[in-house]
Amino acid sequence: MNSLELTLIRIGFLAVLWLFVIAAVGVIRTDLFGQSSRSSRRRADTVPHPQPPPRVAPPRAKPKPARVSRQMPQQLLVTAGSLAGTSLGLTDQQITIGRAGDATLVLSDDYASTRHARLFPQDGQWLVEDLGSTNGTYLDRQKVTGPTPVPVGVPIRIGKTVLELRR
Repeated sequence: MNSLELTLIRIGFLAVLWLFVIAAVGVIRTDLFGQSSRSSRRRADTVPHPQPPPRVAPPRAKPKPARVSRQMPQQLLVTAGSLAGTSLGLTDQQITIGRAGDATLVLSDDYASTRHARLFPQDGQWLVEDLGSTNGTYLDRQKVTGPTPVPVGVPIRIGKTVLELRR
């Protein structure tokens, strides 16, 4: 083997090594800071989020105060994980769960994704939806593949964190 071939092999090996380092830094950056705006825009285009139909009130009608039903859950309780004992009051707003700083429930769980799952009310019940997480979201040992109704008291597992809806 002459010196030219050896030099070309060294340069090729160095190029492959740098590509690996750049890919590793990209994965770490995405894990720490979330997805870039370009990929999150692409993801928002491919993952449809159900939008409730707009409600039109008749003119001059006063909105009725929301009644608290005994059947509807009133809080989200963390039963296991680093936030065990934490509870969130349920309103008509969705709850985002993940490691992102702007999530409603911020998890410090290594097995949770930046934007892992969301809970949202629809047609008088709460649904859980996995947002494309790496390790998945489980509802009573069943992997969530789409928006799934959550009964009261049934555990929702995200990594090492377990959540339940309570009355």
